[in-house]
Amino acid sequence: MMKGANIAPDTFTLNIVIHCLVKAGQHGDAVDLLNSMREKRAQCPPDVVTYTSIMHSYYVCGQVKDCKAVFDMMVAEGVKPNIVSYNALLGAYASHGMHTEALGVFKLLKQNGLRPDVVSYTTLLNAYGRSAQPEKAREVFNEMRKNSCKPNKVSYNALIDAYGSAGMFKEAISLLHEMEKDGIPPDVVSISTLLTACGRCRQTTKIDTVLEAAKFRGIELNIVAYNSGIGSYLSFGDYEKALEFYAAMMASNVNPDAVTYNILISGLCKLGKYAESLKFFEDMVDLQIPLTKEVYSSLICSYVKQDKLAEAESTFSYMKTSGCFPDVLTYTAMIQAYIDHGSWTSVWDLFKEMEGNAILPDAIICSSLMEALNKGNQHERVLQLMKFMHDRSIQLNQKAYFEIIASCSMLRDWRTASEIIEHLDSSLPSISVGKLNHLLNFLGKCGKTESMMKLFYKMVLQWMEDAGVRPTLYMYQNVLPYIWRDNSMDYVTLMQEKISMLLL
Repeated sequence: MMKGANIAPDTFTLNIVIHCLVKAGQHGDAVDLLNSMREKRAQCPPDVVTYTSIMHSYYVCGQVKDCKAVFDMMVAEGVKPNIVSYNALLGAYASHGMHTEALGVFKLLKQNGLRPDVVSYTTLLNAYGRSAQPEKAREVFNEMRKNSCKPNKVSYNALIDAYGSAGMFKEAISLLHEMEKDGIPPDVVSISTLLTACGRCRQTTKIDTVLEAAKFRGIELNIVAYNSGIGSYLSFGDYEKALEFYAAMMASNVNPDAVTYNILISGLCKLGKYAESLKFFEDMVDLQIPLTKEVYSSLICSYVKQDKLAEAESTFSYMKTSGCFPDVLTYTAMIQAYIDHGSWTSVWDLFKEMEGNAILPDAIICSSLMEALNKGNQHERVLQLMKFMHDRSIQLNQKAYFEIIASCSMLRDWRTASEIIEHLDSSLPSISVGKLNHLLNFLGKCGKTESMMKLFYKMVLQWMEDAGVRPTLYMYQNVLPYIWRDNSMDYVTLMQEKISMLLL
């Protein structure tokens, strides 16, 4: 209408539009509008509100680097950040438990003459809570009070969550009483947080205590609280209690949502109750509750564990066509299904699909993929995958190390194998005897006698003796032929003595 009336929007107008786009989840359109404002700076230049709205958009999407990039862009273009801008960046770091970065932003806002508000303090303590440092979170909470910044309900709930996440239920529940002494009545968020903490602390009896506390204070449970309770019961394997709580939710006219069904489907799947998990999926469909990627992933996991590959594939395909794009957990489930069926080509195709969709696999997926490739005699692809992990800073786990060594053995790539073995020294105590035997055998085959003996002594004289594990006769006999071949007579004599002692 404005355009039709030849009325040009100003910065204030476009800020309202950006705000609405962010609220509606249309983040790409919001960013496009920012870029348009920057291009037409003379007409309606972006201000601190514009940049902060875009920062908030990236924060909501979990894109920390982009949030920081917008902050830096704002500063570079001469727009001075306000407390809301700093809090948005703090929130982005806190949501990922990046406490070091969050503390850096907190210090920076003070250096630039701004006073931290209750949101700043609460966000920082939340960063420590998410990084499993409840005592640090408490220090921030105490500093907030010391600096005459009164904690609010959100601050207390964040601290309750910090203790609950760390399994410190006693400290978490004591904060409920501390809130009331401070004149802040606990709410349903406080109760939900404590119910979740019960599951993390493995204290099923405490759930009743929390529910009684809610009832005594007249706090009515909402869907989040019921979901927390159902999840905690299932984490204990208490299927009957979980169903009772689900029934109580329905009786209270609290309608289940996608989160409820995902908790039930995934929880029952973990308990091996696959038929029951599928029944809840059917209930969800009947109620016309929109399916989320979490529900799809749980359903695929259920099919995979039942060895129903066709159903898993069908669900995976339907998930993509419905516009609900798979995440790393979904891909992991499907990759494992194909590995179990010995289909390395399907596994590789899924891996390339992940790469094309900018979904970064973790070390577990990569090592499982390596195993499938080795079984399919695709040893060159294993080394390609090793380079992929290196380029994207994905740390090799123990399984990946040995799959790479196995590939090198088949390809006779001794140089790469030797480099990999050099990195294994620190992980020796966690490696099985069978895998160590495999390593010794490999080093012997490639003529690396000195490296073989160095590893052997590390095993026998340090790790195995410290762990009280007795070396086997096979271990010595496995090493001996390679020492003979290399004419290392000193080692031969030593090995023969060890063998003789074991035969006594």
